Amino acid sequence: MSEQITERHLHRRAIVYVRQSTPHQVQHHDESRRLQYAMRERVIALGWRDIEVIDDDQGRSAGGSVDRAGFHRLVAAVSLGEVGAVAAREVSRFARNSRDWQRLVEVCRLVDTLLIDQETVYDARRSDDRLLLGLKGTLNEYELDLLRLRALEARRAQARRGEYLASVAVGYRKSEAGRLEMTPDLRVQQVLRTVFATALALGSGRRCMLWLRDHGLEVPSNTDAHGTVRWRAASYIWVLNVLRNPIYAGAYAYGRMAAETAIEAGVPCRRIRRQPRERWVLLRDHHAAYIDWETFEHVQAMLMRNAQNQWTTAPGAAKRGAALLAGLLRCRRCGRKPSVAYSGRQRAVRYQCRSVWTEFGDPRCLSFSARDVEARVVDAVLEIVRPGALEAARAAAAAAGVAATPAVDAVRLQLEGARYAAERAFRQYDAADPENRLVAAELERRWNAALGEVREVEGRLAAAERTLPAAAEPPSAAELLALATELPTVWHAPTTDVRLKKRLLRTLIEEILVDIDEAASQIVVLIHWQGGMHSELLIPKRRSGAHRVQTPADVVVAVRGLALVCADGQIAKWLNGAGLRTARGLPWSRDLVASVRHQHGIAVFHKERRNAEGWLTLSAAARLVGLADLTVKRAVARGIVSAQRPLPGGPWILQRDELLRPEIRARLKPSGARPTAEAGAPSEDQLILDISPT
Repeated sequence: MSEQITERHLHRRAIVYVRQSTPHQVQHHDESRRLQYAMRERVIALGWRDIEVIDDDQGRSAGGSVDRAGFHRLVAAVSLGEVGAVAAREVSRFARNSRDWQRLVEVCRLVDTLLIDQETVYDARRSDDRLLLGLKGTLNEYELDLLRLRALEARRAQARRGEYLASVAVGYRKSEAGRLEMTPDLRVQQVLRTVFATALALGSGRRCMLWLRDHGLEVPSNTDAHGTVRWRAASYIWVLNVLRNPIYAGAYAYGRMAAETAIEAGVPCRRIRRQPRERWVLLRDHHAAYIDWETFEHVQAMLMRNAQNQWTTAPGAAKRGAALLAGLLRCRRCGRKPSVAYSGRQRAVRYQCRSVWTEFGDPRCLSFSARDVEARVVDAVLEIVRPGALEAARAAAAAAGVAATPAVDAVRLQLEGARYAAERAFRQYDAADPENRLVAAELERRWNAALGEVREVEGRLAAAERTLPAAAEPPSAAELLALATELPTVWHAPTTDVRLKKRLLRTLIEEILVDIDEAASQIVVLIHWQGGMHSELLIPKRRSGAHRVQTPADVVVAVRGLALVCADGQIAKWLNGAGLRTARGLPWSRDLVASVRHQHGIAVFHKERRNAEGWLTLSAAARLVGLADLTVKRAVARGIVSAQRPLPGGPWILQRDELLRPEIRARLKPSGARPTAEAGAPSEDQLILDISPT
């Protein structure tokens, strides 16, 4: 027994720490693991009986960039004074960086805990042992840095020759000579080509992913360096990794990602960062390619344009929102992108720049309705594309005549793969001994599952083929010319996808600078076209509320007149009965009538006000003068009494003071005042109905 070991150390438990740096070492370096666990026998030989083995950090580096739960548990137990000794095969197993190593040595010195390796026992309270431990810690750190530097230099030398292949992207495999070659699986090749073609057609990686899922297309992923794949549902990360990888353009790229260490909350954390292209080892024309380099560059530019950042000049990806100019506009005052606000039931669009107000409390830069600005910009775009509309119509007609689509081709290849899997399952089942039911039953289940997969893919293929456009005769030149002239109609059609409109605007326009001239009450729009041309538009700024759809003037006049004698609910009934609708084509309701009154300053109906001002309906006027309704109506028709009728078929509105004027009363004869002839004597004016007896 060493002289450093005392009874006080033996009365506390000992800890044996076991660690290997990588998962590969854990799987393949069995002898190293056995030697580390054998340290328990050495600790027993030194006199300890209560021994704990901590092996939580298997496969974790001790360089300081990886969090080690087992090491933290060891230090915590030592800090509590519960441990008499900590042991490891080599002290480098505890830590390969000075920070963790010095912390462990300092804690052991304070609580009188020994450190044990294969060779000796160290007492951190002794100066000589502490010096030796410090030297070993420094040498361990230096050794790790030296090994890492050698490996990195060797890797870079291989990369400069294009020979270092840590992993192989899906669609490729390592040949026997260690070179990259395309996988021979045609289904994998077809899916990868479809991904690039679809992303370019739709203009977005996310929309490409949604397209793959909508069509039920699975995507491959490599399981080893020899190109063995498994199929799974498409994900956004998978699509982005394929679109961003230059390997599909035939280029070898090393150094696209790099590990960077940062201190977060006092703890070093390792993060993987994407590196700029200037730091890559890039070898073009290195192997067979799925796309050419120009197409790859075009895809990268598309992804950059789709980035959502208010400080970049890129407009961002086209989304479903109704704001056509979102992402293209930039405030001329602060240089930031205005935000989009939607309001009301009809989701009216408004652009507003209030970043300086949010961050600094300064006044808002600008705010304006999108209606007039978008209409003027769209008119300018349609005017520019009109000369090329004929060629576009011809291209669209040619594309419509293509019967096969990438989705159908992919499903056909998937069906071939499913049939091959079913045939293979059948051969395995057919080759099995029928007497061995344990094996035959499982092989039969696999065969049935493969046949079910074939039927499912056949159904999808039949459904996809039914959606293919039927072959048709190409349109004539006159028809194409007619289509070209209908571009504004197609643009404003409700069925036109708003994302397609936005993509067209982004294709033609680089950026739009916008400002407001308060003195002239104008919106100043400066369009920067692709290619360097500029156009300036001066658009009158609408007043607050002017963007709303205005109620027709005749309806407002009718509401103003009806409000003299009717409540809002009755007014709505009269308007609906006359076949009138709101400015948005909706039927009238009490609330909508009240809204129109409020907007145009029309007083609400009150009986007291009606009686005070003397407004009467036709029935009320007839009762006032003691005549029949028809008599008063005839008097109105003859012009004896003036009256207003706001709606055809609506109520008549009369004035009480006018009816009570003496001259008007004199002209209104009651029905009993008409002169009559004597009984039995016919009047001269009376018509006689003479019925002949023959």
